[in-house]
Amino acid sequence: ENPKEWLHMSLERFLAMRLSLYRGAVVLRVEDAARPPRLLQDVQLLALSQRPVEVYLQFRKPPRGVYFSEYSPPMGPSAPAERVEVEGTPALPRAAEKAYSDVDLKAAEAVVELYRHGLEVAYISRALSVGALGGRRRRLVPTRWAITAVDKIVSDHLVEKVKDYPEVDGYYLYARRTVGNLFIAILAPSKWAYEWGEAFEPHTVWNPGGSVEMELDYELYGGRRDYPGIGGCYYAARLATAEALMRMRRQAAAILWREVYTGFTTPTGVWWVRENVRAMYKDEPARFDTLEEALEAASYLLKIPLERWLTKSRIVHLLKNRLV
Repeated sequence: ENPKEWLHMSLERFLAMRLSLYRGAVVLRVEDAARPPRLLQDVQLLALSQRPVEVYLQFRKPPRGVYFSEYSPPMGPSAPAERVEVEGTPALPRAAEKAYSDVDLKAAEAVVELYRHGLEVAYISRALSVGALGGRRRRLVPTRWAITAVDKIVSDHLVEKVKDYPEVDGYYLYARRTVGNLFIAILAPSKWAYEWGEAFEPHTVWNPGGSVEMELDYELYGGRRDYPGIGGCYYAARLATAEALMRMRRQAAAILWREVYTGFTTPTGVWWVRENVRAMYKDEPARFDTLEEALEAASYLLKIPLERWLTKSRIVHLLKNRLV
């Protein structure tokens, strides 16, 4: 249950592992998280446990189907649960135990606190989803909302710190190739700004059509007030970028583009973007003196013509006109 480990698996092995997981479903009210019944308490403690816990699960009928989402990792067959019994003892990190028992700690504050104590965002989003974090009015949260909420809350926290650092001292170009995907990042000397763009070739996930589909969203120094139309990958890559800048003790205008190539047809969830962008930033970048040089180098890596990216990119336009 660790996306960092999933990244080192083949896609086939990852899917086989995830789709072999059986899920039991129970009906609860969103508000039950504030005063959880025994079953929900057990689920919350299971979600917060750092080690596997044995659980006895009896289904009402045979589990069926699989679940794919652009936000969540794939999941295997499910069915209503007749009985759920926790047979092991959950082991909670001290920070998580404290956040779980503190009904005066707001959810966003709990998210940041757990991250500061070194707990992974996948763990934190799981805790948020089952209603284990927040004040006296805790709520159950859909998984997809919890994942993006944690990516946004943590990256907001980091970006505010990044804004206090000096700008990078040149143009840094990062790239990462993985199965069916290319990730590119350019960090430019500027106050904080960020854009995330995706291009899908025909016959790929989310693009069954016959032409390349491109979308892009961005923010400037003041951030954005609305949810990006491009979806949760925006915040997953933003988190990885903010983490990289924190390690460098620098701020920058960050231009991130992803190309998805024909044949990549399986939705994997936003963890795929977050962990690949994290891995990309761990490699040594190519350094350039000008934006034009960095873009020219990127053009040799990109499959889709650079001109098409430039017609979409708002941050490149602003950098060229020295507006950021």
